[in-house]
Formats: sequence, C-alpha cells, structure tokens
Amino acid sequence: MGTHHAATIRLQLQEIVKQFQERGGAGIVRAVDSVSLDIYAGEFLTLLGPSGCGKTTTLRLIAGFELPTSGRILLDGVDITSQPPNKRDMALVFHNYALFPHMTVFDNVAYGLQTPGRSREEIARRTNAALSMMGLTGMEKRRPNQLSGGQQQRVALARSLVMEPRILLFDEPLSNLDAKLRVQMRGEIHRLQRRLGITSIYVTHDQIEAMALSDRVVVMNKGKIEQIGTPEAIYRTPATRFVADFIGQANFIEGVPCQVRGDHAEVHLLGKTVSAPRGFAPVNGGRATAMLRPEALRLRPEDPAQPIFTVEQTMYLGSEVEYIVQGEGLSLIVVEQNPRVSHIFPEGTRVGLDFYADAVHLLP
Repeated sequence: MGTHHAATIRLQLQEIVKQFQERGGAGIVRAVDSVSLDIYAGEFLTLLGPSGCGKTTTLRLIAGFELPTSGRILLDGVDITSQPPNKRDMALVFHNYALFPHMTVFDNVAYGLQTPGRSREEIARRTNAALSMMGLTGMEKRRPNQLSGGQQQRVALARSLVMEPRILLFDEPLSNLDAKLRVQMRGEIHRLQRRLGITSIYVTHDQIEAMALSDRVVVMNKGKIEQIGTPEAIYRTPATRFVADFIGQANFIEGVPCQVRGDHAEVHLLGKTVSAPRGFAPVNGGRATAMLRPEALRLRPEDPAQPIFTVEQTMYLGSEVEYIVQGEGLSLIVVEQNPRVSHIFPEGTRVGLDFYADAVHLLP
C-alpha cells in the first residue's frame, strides 16, 4: 500500500481497554490494555501474537461481540463503540466456518441478504456473483457436509463478501486446514483482497501467514501493542526483543559494547567492527544486544586469525541447510540458502563465521 498521506482512516481504536473478571473472581485481567490504532481504507492489517495476547478480544471488540471497558471505536469518523454487531457494516469469517448444515451452499451465502425490500432477483444475482468469485459455481445445491474443508472455507468467505461490508474481519480462518491447503487459501485471500480493495483485519498466531498477507502487522503481547509496521520493518528492524523472537528465528548477542556515532553505533561483533543503525539511545560506551537473523550469517573454512566455531548440528532441508554452531560462549543458528551439497559443513567441523554488516540490528 505504501504511504498513507492521502489514505482515509476507516477504523479508529482510541485507548481501548477490556477487563475481565478472572475465573473464580480472584482479580481483574486486562485482555486489551489501552490499544490505539488507525486502520486505513483498503488496507490488509493483521493482529499477530501468541495465544492470550489480546488479538482475538480486539477483533471481537471491533465486531461488537464485546464492549470495551473504556475507550472508543470509530468507523469512518462515527462512534460505534456501543452499536450492536448487525449495525456495524462488517462481516466476520470464523475459523469454524459456522455454516448452516441443513441449508444448501446457495442458501448459506444468500442468508444475510434476505431482508425486506430486497428483490429475489437481486439476491440471486449477488449470491451467484459471490459464488463465482470463490470458484463455487456448480456447487449451489450441495450441503456443507458434501464439501471439503477448503470448499467450506470458500462458502464462508462468499457469505461474508456477498454483504459488501465496509470491513472484513478474519478470525484465524485457515487454522482448520492442512498445511498445503492453508498456503493455497492464503494466496486466494491475498488476491481477492487486493482485487476488491476491501479493508481487512485478520487475526493469526502464524507469522508466515501474517507476513504473506499484510500491508501492516500489529504485533501484540499481553494486551499491548509491541510494534506496528510493514512485514519487512517488523522482520528487519523489530522494536523489541519480543518482536524479534516472535517473528522468524533470531540470534541475540548480549552485551555488545557500543560507540555512538549520530544515529548509528559502532559495535564489535564476532571479530569485526561494524556500524549499525540504532533505534534507541545506548549510553556511549554502553552495551546493547545485537540481533542477527540466521540467513545473515555465513559459514566459511576456519581462519586462525578469526574466532573459531564448531558445527554442533547440521540439518539439510533441501532449499536450505540449518546449522547450529558454538564458540566464543555463543550458540548461533546459521541458515545457508540454496546450498550446494559439496559445500555442506558436517557436524564437528571447525569453521569461521562471516555476517552481512548491514543486517546487524541493535536492541536495548
């Protein structure tokens, strides 16, 4: 989506708090802890985090299934905080599909359109259009139990799209599908959303899914937002240790001495001195944690002038080899992309370690 200067804000969450009484009434849990967020028209935004981080509760607050303890929700500038779900002009795609088992595919999709004043012709036209968009033409008369999981998921999507909502909400919609089908449906949701330009809010704990689908990702932890950014920003320049650890694999090298030079810091790392951007203020001569993604490291034959590591584990995965190497009091993950079989270092080999200087990211 790129820059948002001219973009319209479709949905605003202002200081949203949601408190629950703990089971047994022992105390109060803040499932959502003063969350503020602007969501732009046409954007695909994902709420990502481990279970219990508050992402599903946030989605339920947006949908109107829960009311916030405090804070406001605005849709196109209008306060909808206390509006019931059916007045919010949103559609939710559940992970259990929630189809009516006794109804045909056609009737499942047409269900929400059946309001007084809407003609049968219009209902049929819109239902058929939604079915055709989801590749379900020819299945109109089947019942849900005659469909595969992927087809049921498509019916659930068609049923939401037929309403032409202002916002489409997804609650872990692919979690019940097997891995291969998940990837396929992910691609379909991505293409569909780009084509329709419909504002979408997606909840998942699957980081690959979040990165593949989103314009922006909101990483949540313990009811709070840890970071909001593009998939690339969150992967390359995580704001916190939690984000770095949750998205992909990361190596952390603690207590690296820093010399501050403007908005960069010079750090001495694995036998090299490099200049790395810093998103926080370390004291000059202070210490930071350096993060290096596994693919930013490379193994090479040992060099007595450089630190020497030992390969503890070699895992050949076809498109990549994953190593765990130890040395200098560190245990590091190294991922070699597109490996040539002749270059694979067996377990027990002594090796040198190289890294891309521009991939070093400093965390407080």
